[in-house]
Amino acid sequence: MRKHVINFARYFLVGGAATAVDWGIFAVFAIWLSFDYLLVGGLGFVLAAGFNYVLCIKFVYTSGVRFSGRHELAAVYLVSGIGLLMHELILLASHEYLLLSLMLSKVFATALVLVWNFGMRNFYVFAEPASKP
Repeated sequence: MRKHVINFARYFLVGGAATAVDWGIFAVFAIWLSFDYLLVGGLGFVLAAGFNYVLCIKFVYTSGVRFSGRHELAAVYLVSGIGLLMHELILLASHEYLLLSLMLSKVFATALVLVWNFGMRNFYVFAEPASKP
């Protein structure tokens, strides 16, 4: 349990750095320059996911514990891809139906997808394989 709490704290800090990249891209291109917010939201999310992966294997998780290099990266992007779909749906619903501002919708989407991303990375992608009896 203690390990998961420490991992979450580290993931939260690493995620904060990746979120700064994501939100910065979103603020500049979607809000200031008026590009399509769903396109910019997706692009920023993908770039931040790659940045997050690099920081995670440096500061949070041990790479290669469960999967080899390419399989691990594929698992991260699969989890991130599902997270991206969730993110885009939440962003769309928050802005179009709940009528929240673009940035508040982005914050809301990021917060909800954080839970998904951490859970799947911590308990699946980077989880130590079950020991055999």
